[in-house]
Amino acid sequence: MKKQNVRTLSLIVCCFTYLLVGAAVFDALESENEVLENEFLTTVVNDFVVKYNVTTEDQLQWELLVESMIPHKAGVQWKFAGAFYFATTVITTIGYGHSCPASVEGKVFCMAYALMGIPLTLVMFQAIGERLNTFTAYILKNCKRCLKMKSTEVTETNLIMVISTVNSIVMTSGAAYFDYYEDWGYINSFYYCFITLTTIGFGDFVALQQENALKETPEYVAFVLVFILFGLTVESAALNLLVLRFITMNTEDEKREEAEAQAAAQVGVRLEGDVITANGSVISGGELDLTDEYNDTVSVCSCSCYGRSNKKHRYKVTRSPGRISHLLPLHTLDSSGRDDLYTNYVTDIIDEKNSNISPAPETPNRKRASI
Repeated sequence: MKKQNVRTLSLIVCCFTYLLVGAAVFDALESENEVLENEFLTTVVNDFVVKYNVTTEDQLQWELLVESMIPHKAGVQWKFAGAFYFATTVITTIGYGHSCPASVEGKVFCMAYALMGIPLTLVMFQAIGERLNTFTAYILKNCKRCLKMKSTEVTETNLIMVISTVNSIVMTSGAAYFDYYEDWGYINSFYYCFITLTTIGFGDFVALQQENALKETPEYVAFVLVFILFGLTVESAALNLLVLRFITMNTEDEKREEAEAQAAAQVGVRLEGDVITANGSVISGGELDLTDEYNDTVSVCSCSCYGRSNKKHRYKVTRSPGRISHLLPLHTLDSSGRDDLYTNYVTDIIDEKNSNISPAPETPNRKRASI
């Protein structure tokens, strides 16, 4: 199995395992608190109904009214400042949910706007993150030169450490600023920064939703927008490094497998071209130089199908004649030293000449295939 497939399966298993572990932890931490909070709110509502003698229909109307007033508690949301804030949460996929389009035209335009804006924003942040990494590498390289370090090469580890440090500074400083303006507490403010910059956007904490902040504090509106855009740029730089590392690993594996396949193919071609000589030795096809000197006689056929070359061959395979006397019948010789077979052979030749029949072909010269 390829390493890419193994890595992909491992990632899938790790992701589902991570989901199971997260579900178990959240169940242990939040389930009991949810039950207690639900019981408390139910008790408060029942006491309110009994105290003011509210009917069931009036209770439902009050609940709907309270839910409808939630988006409007911060004042006007759809003027230019609020609309710009909403558009930012749409194309960055944060999606707090603090305000939503109510008209049909607004909903249709929101879908079309997100369909075009989300890819454009992702590409923009990716490009800015790449430029930020390049600038960081340039700064680190000059710093190493100024410090007269032995190696001035900037590695991916150096970039990840620097980008992670910048990201931590952005989150901690942003949390302090939101704590000052929103009065959430530092932990809740840091939680809001993390949820925002990771584009999770639960909406339980949303900036610019108190005391008509969208209209009364333009400097705070500008800070929130700059914080979101710059923070997402730093996050994109970190993700760019991680994604680049993963792609590099896959590319290296693919190149390695391609090189192994090419090497195997070359070995296969050389094996197909090997020649086995008569004495059992093997001449590799890659070692043969098929020049005009002997390329017309390289054959395993014993006949002269390819014509005869007057040139001297470089390699010849010869075999000394063995003892074959045990394969011939023994005949007694007459007084002239000739046996009966020889006499019959001469007689046959004379008869063939007399009858104008061409003589029998000579015994072909037996040669082994030469290389």
